[in-house]
Amino acid sequence: GKLSAAANQRTRLPDEAGPAATQDDKMELVLKNANLVLGDEVVRGDIAMRAGVITAIDPASRSRDAIGEDLDGDFLAPGIVDLHTDCLEKHFFPRPGIDWNPVSAAITHDGACLSVGVTTVFDSLSLGSFGQSESRSTENLDRLVAGLLSARDAGALRADHRIHWRCELPSDVLQDHFNRAHLHPMTGLVSLMDHTPGQRQYMKLDRFLDRVWRKEGVSEADIAARMNAQYDRQARNVAPNRAHVAEGARSIGVPIAAHDDETESHVEAAAAAGATIAEFPVTPEAARRSRELGMSVIMGGPNLVRGGSYSGNLSAAEAATTDMLDGLASDYVPRSLVESAFILAQEPFGWGLPAAFAAVSAAPAKAVGLDDRGEIAVGKRADLIRIRLVGGLPVVRGVWVTGQRAA
Repeated sequence: GKLSAAANQRTRLPDEAGPAATQDDKMELVLKNANLVLGDEVVRGDIAMRAGVITAIDPASRSRDAIGEDLDGDFLAPGIVDLHTDCLEKHFFPRPGIDWNPVSAAITHDGACLSVGVTTVFDSLSLGSFGQSESRSTENLDRLVAGLLSARDAGALRADHRIHWRCELPSDVLQDHFNRAHLHPMTGLVSLMDHTPGQRQYMKLDRFLDRVWRKEGVSEADIAARMNAQYDRQARNVAPNRAHVAEGARSIGVPIAAHDDETESHVEAAAAAGATIAEFPVTPEAARRSRELGMSVIMGGPNLVRGGSYSGNLSAAEAATTDMLDGLASDYVPRSLVESAFILAQEPFGWGLPAAFAAVSAAPAKAVGLDDRGEIAVGKRADLIRIRLVGGLPVVRGVWVTGQRAA
């Protein structure tokens, strides 16, 4: 069955909490005098919104006799669509052994995303991951997703949140955990992972061992035993677990992503299972093969901002300059996406602001079938962010979600 919706008493909100207010269907809201980041150009002008959608774009920036706000020449860009953020767990367990009210954690996380322009959030949560953290235990995962759902249904979340289930294919318990989790009403994406050391994200084995197990003081004999156990689970479980997760995703109509593919065979196995998104491929060969098979290649925003992968794998910059990049996801820093858009717009990339913003809005939205958002166009959702450059860094000065001021 579904993960419990009554994980603990603290997920309840006051009875008087109701759905979020919606814009009066008859009221037109105008944002004036902005540099509008459209699909193919940046123009000075106004936009009008009604009932949560964009109703008009006026490049002449003429004053309208309507309720409006002068944006004083700031950029107005489409709301960011983030397909992968790990940050919800961090608000649930802000310190080891300290668990926070899951509804409160969801609200805090929502505010953090909005503050950096993310209006559609795929909260990534792990099923069957090795090295299980506190937030990933079955009991705590139950509480966390129940709190997220409670917050959403009470109108306490202003961004549009979905769940991205990260499925660890070598796990002995993945199928049981997936069966309990994937029918959650907020499920929007599943990804196929294999974090066995020595391949994919951890293909540089000594680097992994030095940073993780050896740092923990694990003996070489125990490392060998752990590795043998990992290889055994991988051999037994990856293929049947991949098939099981793929069938479950198809049954509820959510897209599938491949995670950290290293080889062409990795990509081909994921594509055969129905994956249409290549999330964080770790080699040029995997990224290129993903593109050849029609998959959307999504790299990490922190990878681009920091100038490379912290694991020493394929850099987002290389993907961007060799026509192997479609979009970006925040991974572990939501702020990275708005910065990435302005980085891609400049040299040495030179994408221009429309294409650069599409990498954090239209491209990820398209990858998961959300065709109602991701660009400033008549008829699209009025998910918008106001940005000013301060000392070369983008500062988000306003956020609208379905036409409502959210931050």
